[in-house]
Amino acid sequence: MKRLALLALLALAACREETAEIPPPVEMTQTAVGYYCQMDLLEHPGPKAQIHLREVTAPIFFAQVRDALAFQRMPEQDYTIAAIYVSDMDRAASWAEPGASNWILASDAWFVMGSKQAGGMGAGEMVPFGSEAGATAFVAKHGGKVLRMGDIPDAAVLAPAEGAAPATAPATAPVGAPADNPADADADYLNRLKAATKGS
Repeated sequence: MKRLALLALLALAACREETAEIPPPVEMTQTAVGYYCQMDLLEHPGPKAQIHLREVTAPIFFAQVRDALAFQRMPEQDYTIAAIYVSDMDRAASWAEPGASNWILASDAWFVMGSKQAGGMGAGEMVPFGSEAGATAFVAKHGGKVLRMGDIPDAAVLAPAEGAAPATAPATAPVGAPADNPADADADYLNRLKAATKGS
């Protein structure tokens, strides 16, 4: 009987330890730059994301939520993810001002996939909300489909947007320069995202 009680206490302690290991979100400041683009995130509209890795003390920020989901799902990614936080657009002042501290766990968010609203880097975005009602209202204005994180297909974050052909930037264009065609810019953006992950 004492062994059973001891095992129960150990299991309870392990559960508490797991809960305590989820790091809290970090407020986005002027020093926060996107992991892939290395640009000041406060200068770009739309929702952002941050990923906390077990191997790193500071979070990795992303200019778009789509970037964070791609990072999580890329086969080359071998870090242990402790938490993914996304901007709660229910609590954002506007699309241009998504907020610096209104974070929610991505696993708790409702996402809008396929809306007409482009993310901060000009690519299609997975727009997160803290409520299903907020996501549904956004769909009524901007189109798209409401999904939970686990229901977002890998292809929606890893592949170019529908109808986009693989793009290559002209030799004279600086790295990260947007293409004239938004579909080409989206494809180019994802190709650079994949290349950056392979190199890290």
